[in-house]
Amino acid sequence: MRGPLGRFTHPTEVPVEEKQRSETDKETGVVDNQPRNSETDTDPDSIDHNAQAGVQKIEATTKVWSRSHLIMAYVFIWIIYFVDSMQQGMSSLLTPYVTSAFALHSLTATTGVMSGIIGGVSKLTLAKILDIWGRPQGFLVVVLLLTLGIVMMAACNNVETYAAAQVFYWVGYNGISYSLSVFIADTSHLKNRGLMLAFISSPYIITVWITSPMAQSVLYGIGWRWGFGIFSIITPIMCLPLFFLFTWNYYKAKKAGLIVYTPSGRTTWQSIKYYFWEFDVICLIMVSGGFALFLLPFNIYSYQYYGWRDPLTICLIIFGGLLLIGAVVWERFFAPVKFMPWELLKDRTVLGACILAAILFVEYYIWTAYFSSFLQVVLNLNVTQTGYINNIYSLGSCFFSFIVGFAIRYTGRFKWVALYFGVPVTILSIGLLIHFRQPGTHLGWIIMCEILYAFAGGACVIAEQIAVMAAAAHQHVAVVLAMEGMFSSVGGAIGGTISAAIWTGTFPKALAKYLPPESQANLTEIYSQLPVQLSYEWGSPTRNAIIQAYGDGLRWMFVAATAITGLGLVSVAVWRDIKVKNLKQVKGRVF
Repeated sequence: MRGPLGRFTHPTEVPVEEKQRSETDKETGVVDNQPRNSETDTDPDSIDHNAQAGVQKIEATTKVWSRSHLIMAYVFIWIIYFVDSMQQGMSSLLTPYVTSAFALHSLTATTGVMSGIIGGVSKLTLAKILDIWGRPQGFLVVVLLLTLGIVMMAACNNVETYAAAQVFYWVGYNGISYSLSVFIADTSHLKNRGLMLAFISSPYIITVWITSPMAQSVLYGIGWRWGFGIFSIITPIMCLPLFFLFTWNYYKAKKAGLIVYTPSGRTTWQSIKYYFWEFDVICLIMVSGGFALFLLPFNIYSYQYYGWRDPLTICLIIFGGLLLIGAVVWERFFAPVKFMPWELLKDRTVLGACILAAILFVEYYIWTAYFSSFLQVVLNLNVTQTGYINNIYSLGSCFFSFIVGFAIRYTGRFKWVALYFGVPVTILSIGLLIHFRQPGTHLGWIIMCEILYAFAGGACVIAEQIAVMAAAAHQHVAVVLAMEGMFSSVGGAIGGTISAAIWTGTFPKALAKYLPPESQANLTEIYSQLPVQLSYEWGSPTRNAIIQAYGDGLRWMFVAATAITGLGLVSVAVWRDIKVKNLKQVKGRVF
């Protein structure tokens, strides 16, 4: 197997440890089996010339840039997260109104399925771009995709165009978040990485108070189209300074002789073929298409004439499954360059962390897809108040992640955070909502559960990301983070699929059961449009019937989410208890 992933069958680089350790220590990172041929190879701060070009470039960059440029880069990253979190928070509140504008409120979860799948799988391609071409180039690509997605959302005239815009948007949004996470990994020691990840997430503590009033102002003012349009201008302006800072220091390292350009000698056609195999385009198409075809029927089966027995539904599931099987067979036996790092994936720490990421996203998207609608319809909250409740998770998890970061830095361990606190408290908080989601519950109980869920989420996210990075060498960090991101996004798509299946299978039946006779003729409009649901006066028989139907629909969402989260305990239990305090993984001037 050729290419940068060809060394995965025999790991060649590991984090360099600052202190001497026993070769038999099983609670460390990947074992280093590569012989050292020179004094340069044994220098922990020298550029690894066996790594991919993108990794060499970032190592050279961190060796030449100044402390002020390092600090400036983190300031730019904080600003980008601030703008993106503000836009994303507003977008999540506007989505039900966008789909309702086309009389398809029930497709609120469905619009995110394709975008979630492609957004997750695309991280593997982005990992190759970051490793082969460089960090700045990959970052610029995803900024352009994000901007294109926002422009399309602002201009869409039907839910299909909006769903297509969501694909570009989430590929770009997830790509920006992912590429910045790789940058954090490139520029921070493992023992401090939890704190750095907490720092770049801290803008959510501020935007939690901004997005809800902004969404309400947009809805009742300039309209949701201009709400997206404004950010199509702001986003690229805020992202470009970081790109130029990357590029400036790259050329500085090149001028200093740390990066030597070597012509490939390939023709244009040879380059096309080379990158076609390097990026494993065949696997990407089969994985993306397979997941999309397999999961989509669970969202749209209720719109088919024969439901689950409809030929279209059956064909989509069968062909989706065949494509996924074909992707595995292709990777195992035929791919010239492996897209999936099988050896790393088999590592119990990496695999366990990826499974935990998928589980957390599955359960989150199961119960949150229609939760904002629940707060408005059942608890009679306005958009601003709904946004505040929804943003408790962002506020609480970002705040608590600082505590988790300090705890990991002090103890040098991360497994205990997820095993004894993160996952158990997540199960507890979602389980409590099975009871408290019912109509007539006091808002305070919902807030209590959200706070517990937020603290547990902050612990789990930091621990899982540290786990995948601690188990890999620097040259593999981008790939394992991409794998973790792919599991997360596909998990989110599966969660949205389950949510939509439960909703379409229970809510219309409950409406037909509870609606008074005078409202039965409006069942389709009530089912498909959130504004119609809200238009009925509070306390009226029709509004009470809608509230009762929401209770029936959400009950099974919380039951499913609680059951699935229980698997997270097993996925964490298999982690190696790696001590990160004394591991040196990165080079140059870092935090």
